[in-house]
Amino acid sequence: MAIPGNLLSVTTSSIEPNISGWTSRMNCTLARASGGRVGDGCLKLTSVAAGEMQARTFSWLPVSSGDLYFTFADASASAQPERIGIRWMDSTGAEISVTWSLTTAAASSSWHRVSVAGYAPVGAVHAQVLLSSTVAGAGVLHYWENIYLGPPLRYPGNVLSFNAESGGEIDSTAWEAEANTSVGRMAPVAAWAADFYYAGGHQITVTATAAGDASAVTVERPPVVPGVEYLAFTYLGPPTTGSVTWVELRFYDEADAQLEAHRAPLAAPGTGVYRQITSGIAPAGAVSAALAVGITGASAGQVLRTEGSSIAPLYSTPNPSLRTGSVLPMADWDFEESVGAWTVASGAATIARSSPWGAQAAFDFYSLTVTSSTATTSVLRSGIYPIGDTTGENWRAEVYTKVVSGGWDMSVYMRWFDAEGNLVFTSTVPSLPAGTPGWWWRSADDPAPAGATQAQIEVELTATAAGAVLQIDRPALWQTLPLTATSADSKSASVQLILRELEVGQLLTVWRITPDGGRTLVRGPDQLYDGTYVIPSDSLIIEDYEAPLGVPVYYRIERVWPGSSEKSTRITDPPITLDPGDPNLAWLTDPARPGIGLRVLVKQAPEWQQAIEQTAYRIRGRATPVVIGDVRGSREGDLVCWTTSDEQREALRFLLATGNVLLWRCAPGMGEPDVYVSVGEIQYPRIVTYAREQWREWTLPFTEVDMPTGGQVGTAGWTVYDVRLEYATGYDVLDRYETVFDLAIDRRT
Repeated sequence: MAIPGNLLSVTTSSIEPNISGWTSRMNCTLARASGGRVGDGCLKLTSVAAGEMQARTFSWLPVSSGDLYFTFADASASAQPERIGIRWMDSTGAEISVTWSLTTAAASSSWHRVSVAGYAPVGAVHAQVLLSSTVAGAGVLHYWENIYLGPPLRYPGNVLSFNAESGGEIDSTAWEAEANTSVGRMAPVAAWAADFYYAGGHQITVTATAAGDASAVTVERPPVVPGVEYLAFTYLGPPTTGSVTWVELRFYDEADAQLEAHRAPLAAPGTGVYRQITSGIAPAGAVSAALAVGITGASAGQVLRTEGSSIAPLYSTPNPSLRTGSVLPMADWDFEESVGAWTVASGAATIARSSPWGAQAAFDFYSLTVTSSTATTSVLRSGIYPIGDTTGENWRAEVYTKVVSGGWDMSVYMRWFDAEGNLVFTSTVPSLPAGTPGWWWRSADDPAPAGATQAQIEVELTATAAGAVLQIDRPALWQTLPLTATSADSKSASVQLILRELEVGQLLTVWRITPDGGRTLVRGPDQLYDGTYVIPSDSLIIEDYEAPLGVPVYYRIERVWPGSSEKSTRITDPPITLDPGDPNLAWLTDPARPGIGLRVLVKQAPEWQQAIEQTAYRIRGRATPVVIGDVRGSREGDLVCWTTSDEQREALRFLLATGNVLLWRCAPGMGEPDVYVSVGEIQYPRIVTYAREQWREWTLPFTEVDMPTGGQVGTAGWTVYDVRLEYATGYDVLDRYETVFDLAIDRRT
């Protein structure tokens, strides 16, 4: 699968099916070897003599001076470490400079990541990727594959800069020493999954100057909004298994005074790198945030490593761990920091965060451990959370549980409170045995009683044996809404489909169904929802820009676990209809860029023709000929339409600029079914020969084609703050994006 945003071709990146994208630069020969990560092939460099050997991309890749570029590759060599670089060249191909990574700290025959990022220098218009290692003699081998060059790949929603996020792919200046430490960077042997493109080869180092606590913090202070919950994380590499290391999310006021800090210690199972999560709601007066890491009780010279850092609004990107709409803050349902606001209201049970990292979790890396010293009943309670005035509306409490030892009976229910905190009502739910083995979920529904404005989850647990242990993860409390919902937006000629309470990891298929029974797959951000799309979150918003006008449609949603044939099905009801509006107007939509579709005033519909290749053979003595021919081709004809203003004219020019397949939709009754078309050479003269005339008459030659199968362009993770981080001035933005739409979807020239 191609790496998103890669300037390198798939062949150059994956060495499939050959090495044509690469050539030797010095002291090596190249060949294709087997045993790759993203396919069987990988690039094998064999040294000619002792010294440095280098390979480079065969092609020159276009770059823009002043822009930031990132390159990475996976490497393997048992005898020597390696480095990777970006070679910058001018318009003639002359080298300007090379941006090199640090050399990997050690050699490793296991696949590991090497990478670097740098700004294209003044005068740079081309770039090449360089692969380098220094060998002891002739015949030494080095293997490479899974290679990327392009704009930085970012965690969606991250308000930190790429250099702070990436662990110092540019340099170490995004972090500063805070207490008893020095900050640097290194390139360890970093083993990452082949398709984890956010990870690189560099890591920030926090080295304790003397014995005691040591910490470092991000230099930048990205803005935050009071009352918004933020998710923060980083990968921590502790110096020893017993080291007490931590990540901390901090909030600051206008004077840069710290208001709050949310610390999550890492319960490290080893000395690798582990993602440690924390979270917090920005308090009143908060204007900015920072991420800090540290060691408690460090020995002099101990080194903490960190990379992959992020601060983002909790709902800014799909989160597989998140139950959308839950009123519990993350600290109370993810247990990545501690037990949150959970308490033991009665009984012999004790609660604690699970340990070590990754040992017990249905979601992320920790869960709540419940231990009962006796075979008795205990009651656990969450915090109390505002629910507003939702009298009569249904609410649901849910927990995931896993029996580790002994046996447990359990019930989950809700307690309701008024605005003053007085108990209004307690739900009643029968107790049932907890499911085994593995993780099971238990839920209960109840309408909010009159007077209730706050609610709490209560879990009653009865251990059937002394010393029984139970894990609890992702408790949630939310107002239940319809599992599916649809709405029509006639201004964009689209239908919005909302799906709720999905199972993360299932495969999704979405059909649009018309009254005649016709089924059409709906388009998603990467592809059609054709049964290969993996559900990333428990809720999805799907925008269908290809629904017919004036025709009632409904949607069929199918979900299945990979490897299973048992499908779960939902049907939207009632059907929904897009208002076609004035029948003299028709919609032209680019399925790949649906946000720029527009309506045009139709002068004349196409006079369709369908050509056929055939030859008639006249046979002597036979009255009728023998005809040999192919199937009849698709329809062809010219749509004649008008644009009535300069803005409409430029919008239609932009729509047609890429030559992408378009969808033509008309109002019912016009005798023209929806059709995907390729548009040939266009003409758009003024309707009268007057210079100031804004009306244009367009002749659009249509050829009917198949429905395209690609996805919709755009990303919800690209924000105004990302622009601020990457570009110093508005002129830099103008140099990088041709249009505002290009800026909105981060399509760079």
